[in-house]
Formats: sequence, C-alpha cells, structure tokens
Amino acid sequence: MSAKATYDSRQVEKKWYAHWMEHDYFRSVPDEREPYTIVIPPPNVTGVLHMGHMLNNTIQDILIRKARLDGKNACWVPGTDHASIATEAKVVRKLREQGIKKSDIGREEFLKHAFEWKEEYGGIILQQLQLLGASCDWSRTRFTMEPKMYATVIKVFVMLYKRGKLYRAQRMTNWDPEAQTVLSNEEVIHTEENGNLYHVRYRMEGTDDTYLTIATSRPETIMADTAVAVHPDDERYMKFHGRKVVVPLVNRVVPVIPDDYVDAEFGTGALKITPAHDPNDYALGEKYGLEVIDTITADGKMNELAQFAVGLSREDARVEIIKLLKESGDLIKIEQYRTKIGRSERTNAVVEPRLTLQWFMKMDETAATALEAVESGEVKFHPDSMVNMYRSWLQEDNVRDWCISRQLWWGHRIPAWYHGDEVYVAETAEEALEDARHHHPGLTMDDLQQDDDVLDTWFSSWLWPMSVFDGFGEDKTELKYYYPTNDLVTGWDIMFFWVARMIMAGYEFSEELLGKEFVEEHGRQPFRDVYFTGMVRDEKRRKMSKSLGNSPDALELLATYGADGVRFGMLSSAAAGNDIIFDAPIADGEVLNESQLCEQGRKFCNKIFNANRLIQGFSVVDRTPEPAAELATRWIEARLNATITEVDRLMVEYRLSEAMVTLYRLIWSDFCSWYLEAIKPSDGTLSRTTYDAAIGVFERMMTLLHPFLPFVTEEVWHQLRDRKAGEDCIVSRWPEARTYDPQMLHDFGRLQEAVSHVRDVRNQRGISHGEALTLSVKRSPQSEQLLGADAGAVAFLKKAGVLGSVDLVDAAPANGLPFLLGNDTAYLILNEEVDLAAERAKTEEELNRLRGFLKGVEKKLSNERFVANAPAEVVELERKKQADARAKIASLEKML
Repeated sequence: MSAKATYDSRQVEKKWYAHWMEHDYFRSVPDEREPYTIVIPPPNVTGVLHMGHMLNNTIQDILIRKARLDGKNACWVPGTDHASIATEAKVVRKLREQGIKKSDIGREEFLKHAFEWKEEYGGIILQQLQLLGASCDWSRTRFTMEPKMYATVIKVFVMLYKRGKLYRAQRMTNWDPEAQTVLSNEEVIHTEENGNLYHVRYRMEGTDDTYLTIATSRPETIMADTAVAVHPDDERYMKFHGRKVVVPLVNRVVPVIPDDYVDAEFGTGALKITPAHDPNDYALGEKYGLEVIDTITADGKMNELAQFAVGLSREDARVEIIKLLKESGDLIKIEQYRTKIGRSERTNAVVEPRLTLQWFMKMDETAATALEAVESGEVKFHPDSMVNMYRSWLQEDNVRDWCISRQLWWGHRIPAWYHGDEVYVAETAEEALEDARHHHPGLTMDDLQQDDDVLDTWFSSWLWPMSVFDGFGEDKTELKYYYPTNDLVTGWDIMFFWVARMIMAGYEFSEELLGKEFVEEHGRQPFRDVYFTGMVRDEKRRKMSKSLGNSPDALELLATYGADGVRFGMLSSAAAGNDIIFDAPIADGEVLNESQLCEQGRKFCNKIFNANRLIQGFSVVDRTPEPAAELATRWIEARLNATITEVDRLMVEYRLSEAMVTLYRLIWSDFCSWYLEAIKPSDGTLSRTTYDAAIGVFERMMTLLHPFLPFVTEEVWHQLRDRKAGEDCIVSRWPEARTYDPQMLHDFGRLQEAVSHVRDVRNQRGISHGEALTLSVKRSPQSEQLLGADAGAVAFLKKAGVLGSVDLVDAAPANGLPFLLGNDTAYLILNEEVDLAAERAKTEEELNRLRGFLKGVEKKLSNERFVANAPAEVVELERKKQADARAKIASLEKML
C-alpha cells in the first residue's frame, strides 16, 4: 500500500476516530471474554478540558487500549458529575446577569434553569475528550443526576438511615457565605496570607484602670464574645482568675476562664471566646456552658445581634469596628503576622465557622474497613507510597463524621420529611406519609415538609463503580460481569473525597447487592488498582490554573501538535504520583511558543510516518539479503523482543511513562537511526526477505505503540500492507516476546560503539565522510567472535562507518588512533600522524573521571538507608553503573 507524502494529524485523527466509532470498537457488552473495566472520574458539568483531564484520560486510554489488544472485553464508562456547589454558582451568576434572583423564582423554576445549563454545557468536556482519542463506550455515558442514578442515591440514603448510620445534629461547620452552604473540611483550602492581630483591652469588672488585653484577628466578632480565656499558669493573669471583664462596645460582662487550651506564647496569651464563630471556642463554650451569640448572617453580613455595623459585610464591619475601638480607646495596637486562611474550594470565599443543623454519616467503622482494604493489599495503590497519605486521612484520630447535607437546590434532595420535631425518611413522599400516618392518622401531604437541603456531591459519586452498572436495580447481570472494576486513574488530591469513599461504599454494599458467594470469589473492592497522577505544574512548580494564567489552552495544544503529540508530551514526564512539570506555551501576542514536550511528540509522529515512507519507497527484488542487512535484521528482531519483555514488565508495574519512552527509543534510535540506515540499499533495491522483515518488525512496533499514540499508529498500520475489513490496529493483538539471543544484542552494541567512535573522530578532525579509513582491532577471543565469524559485522562496520577495510591485528599499527571496543583495543588508522602522548593524556583524563564517578556510586551503595529504602530498580541501576564503571576502568588501564 503506497504511503502518503505528508502526515496531516488533523485529517488522520478525524478519519480514524470516525472509523473506530463506526465499527463500535469502544462498545462493550458482557460476553465470554475476561472483562477489563475502568470508570472515568466524572468531570464536572461546568468543566472544560484542562491539562489534568488530558493527563488523566490519556493514562486511562492507554490502559483500556492495551486491554483491548490483550483480547479482553474492555469497558471504559464515561460520565459527568452534577457538581452541586460549582454548578449552582454558575447558574446563579448567569441568572444574576439577566437580573434574576434565585430567591425570587423558587426551587422548581431554578432547577429548570440548572438543567438547561447542564444540557448546554454538560457534555462539552466529553466531546473534547474524543479529540484526545479517548476510546470510551459513549453509549454508556452516565450523569450523576439522571433518573436511575438519582433513585440509587435516594435508596442508599434510606438504607443507611435504617442501619443507624445517618443522623441529624447541630454542629459547628465550615460555611461558605457566597454559596451559602456548609462545606466539608476537605472542601476548605487553607492558604498562608498576610493578616493583622488587633490588640484590644477588656476592662476588669468593678475597676476603672485594670485591663486585660487580648489579640484577635477578627475584631468584627467581638460583639459575640461570651468569655475570655487565659492559661492557668500564666502569672500575668493570675489576678483575673474568678473575675469578670467587660466586652468593649457592647459592655457585656463575661467570665475569665483559666484553661490549658490557651497558648500563653501566642499574641498576648489571652483569648476572646466567641462560641458562635470559632470551632475551638465552641468546644470551650460547651465545656463551660457559655452562651452562643450568632452575629453573622448566612451571606456573611452582621445581623441585629451584633448591635454595631449591622448589614455590613464581614470585611466592611471589621473596618467599622476598628474605627469604633480606636474612638473608645480600647484598640492598643495592630500587629502584622502570617496566618492560614480557610477559603472555599469552589467560590474562594473566606470560610465562616457557623453553627448549623446538618445531616451526618457515622464514619468510624466505615473508615476502619476502608483503611484495612488498602493496607491488606486488596486495593493496591500505585505508587505504593500513596498508602501513607491514605493512612493519615483514615487513622482513627483523624476521622470525623461526614457532613453530607448542603444548603443548595441543585443536587439530590434529602429524602426526609418533617412533622414538627419528627422525621420520616423514605424513598418517596408517599412512603413518608404512610409511615407518618402510623403515628398520626389523618395526616395529609400538606402536613409534611421535605428537607430543603441536597446531598453532598460526593454522596452520589462514591457509588459510581456500582451505580453506572445499575447495581442497585433489579438486574445484576452487568454488575456481576464488570465488578469489581480493574483500574482507577485519579489525582491524589481527591484521595479522601472520592477514592476512600468509593472503597467504603464497595465494602458497605457489595455483598448485599451481589451475594456472599460472589464477593468471596471476586472481592468487595470497587477496583483492584488505583493509579495516582500528580498535579500538572508549570516550570516554576506552580499548579496550573486560569487565575495564574499559566495553563495552556488544551484545545489549542491539540490543534497545534495533534492528539498523539500532546499525549506524548503529557506522558513523557508523568511518573505515577509525581507532579508533572509541563513546559507550558507562553502567549506572545496571538502566537503560542512551542511546548518542547508536545513538539517532541509531534516530531516523533512525523518520524514514524517518514520511516514508513522510506520503507515503502524501496524497490523490492527477489535476491539474497546483503550481509549487513541480514545482521541488522537479526539484531532488530532481538531488540524488539527484548523491548516487548521490558514494556510488558513496565506496564504491569504501572510505569507507563517509562514504557512509552522505551518504545520511543526503540523506534527513533534503534529502528530509524540504525536499522533503516543499515538496510538502506545503495542501488535503491532491497531484497524481499529484508523488506518483509522490516514491514513485520515495524508492524509489531505500531501495535506496541498504539495505546500511547493511537492515531499515527493506526494510519501507518494501514499503510504497511493491504488490510481486510476489520483488520485494524486497535483490535489487533499485543505482540508476544519471542526468544532472542542476548549475546546478539551485546555484540551489535559493540559494533554500534565502533561506528559512533568513527563518526565522532571524523567530525572532530574534519575528515570527509567519503574518505575511506581502516579499522584495526586487537585480536582476542572476543574480537575473533565479533569480526571473524560473521561477515555481516564487517559489512555493517564498512557501511555505517564508511570504512575501507576492517581487520584483526596482533600489534598496534602505526598512526593508529586507539579506543576501546568493549574490552578490546581498536585502532582507527588515519592518513595523518597521531600524537600518542596527547591521546594518552585524554585516556588518563577519562580514567580519572571514571574513578571519581565510581567513587560516588560506591558511596551511595554503601549507604544502608539508601539500599533499604530506595526502589529496587533504582538500587539495581546503581549496581549496574558500578559494574560498568569497573569494567571500563580495567579496560582503560589495560589500554594505557
């Protein structure tokens, strides 16, 4: 099949993606094959494709395409998350721009607008993933608020409530005053910022000139103070024990409480206690029975109980209160300091600690089970170092009950109905009413009020591996086939949000859904392996974000470098768990500077395409292969099979970046730079045997590379030979490693060293590549084997090194420039006098360098901590460096 002249990534990507979709290659239905399942981390319906999505979904696509090539029934389930807070904020903002207030239109009308938003924007990111080459089963696309998924979430809430795992209570919570909803601890981002400590004096009751000075960062909450606390051993405040002080401005008399909680070294060593607006103060308030005075509204403004600055925002109120404290003479000084401020992950608003009535899920037993699942190895983390982070989240001391309610309208509405102080939890209003009538006959629906709150977004997505297969419905066929899923690919930043909670759900519900016999055979875990990606960061190690302006436009990258180029660029620097330093394009007017990583990927695609053109351009004849071509073919077959063995190992170990780089070196260097040059005929004609071998090797390479760069490999696969219908690279079979001779690789490596040295000498000395030189090698058993037994070796050296002759010698020839060939000494005979003293000096310099290098390696290997804690492959690499350095030193000493 003739090759096209140029590689057009846009045309190729469009053509082959349509072809794959037309042939239903991504579609999966249960059959007799072994299933391989991935469920996508559902992106928000508010989202657009960004660098994190590109990396995460590239990795998922590699795994799913590899499984498909292995003959498994590969099922990759796509979908989106309703993202309560983020989506509601978007809709509220859009309505505000139209002059519409959420509160003016009511819940039902607002939800209509929210669903319109979802329909308009919800599928955008999934459509964009297709441009990346994602081979999801698009017929299975799910949405966390579609009817079946909604029903599942409600059913699970009722199940947990009946088991006594859910309860409603008033607790001090994190409050987002912009979104006006509670947040979990994990939804609060703590950033270090500049702040002020305001030193304010509180007069001792019954005195005119005795004061106690507190330091606070929030003077706007002074009006809610109900005590002052000091450390019981702080001598400065002993006289205040058992006394009371007067709160400035509001003149409230409050007690002074000695308590070990106080840090005597911070600020003035005296704390104002405001139970309504600080979680620690709330705990002290409960301990001492203090009054709780809430002076801040849900939208972050001062209410009537504040008495001062009423109606002002917290920020404006702070300015006003400072002014009043100065006027009253109670503000002593202002001190600058660095502090951590909690901000909402979604709105960036400063979080307000607030006492609210919420629904909670008990987490003690559930968290312990989820921790055991990972520590026992039933769920494996890659890299395994992530287990430490997971353990820190789920250790008993760190576990808190999960606040699952949110004060929003967009989401799964809590299935709880109230009649006075009584609560009735049921899947439907009719069931709730029926339950209520057992206690109060004659009640009507008008007598019940459903909870206004919705459930935390994660309360639906924690069920994702089961709910996408309708696991809570009547028909369990799909769940029994696809569950447990195989691999989860996600960022470590949602390890607790999502990964841990999915594990909890798996162990909570799987036996109930699938039966004891099934889970004993297959397991309860929702997935067997978790591959954690790192954060994508710029060259300054900053997380890429729109606000910093350091994130390249993902779609622009795809248009510029092609999907394969971007996939290569993302993955080539993406070791599991490690942050990815991505060389982001920098805007320069209307032009984007090239990203080095993606550009490298684009060039690799062109290299592959042009290599195929070169092969296809040869005239093929029936004759005996040239000796150099025959040798090179045996070598490339061995290199290919050694690489398959290596890539198989790396894939099993989830070292995908290394696997791709290994294939890159095989194709770019070994195949294109060495093999094709070795077989290239001087007369333009190639033996059919060599041609067929080249096609066969390249074809297997395309299959190996297909999961990583699917488009260019499919294109070249079809250009290599004529294909029947259905003979596509995507559904070919992953090559199996055949036996090969390691000695062949070693010997050819020595020939490559000789050629490289000859080329270097020519370049250094300005010797024309057309000028024939002689290569002489000191006779030894090794050199006899290398050059005496195989005519192809000599032919290869002459062809690749442009040598007139290659021979074995017993003594050093005149004008021979010596160099090492393995452990043998070789001489390149130059048509000029060689300064042996200068060459000896160069050799001694290299010898000293190697001795220093060896010393450093041996120092590292003598470090017991390094040997014990470093990954096995790293230690093995150091040992190989040690052995290689010792061998080279011995050879150089012999040569001297």
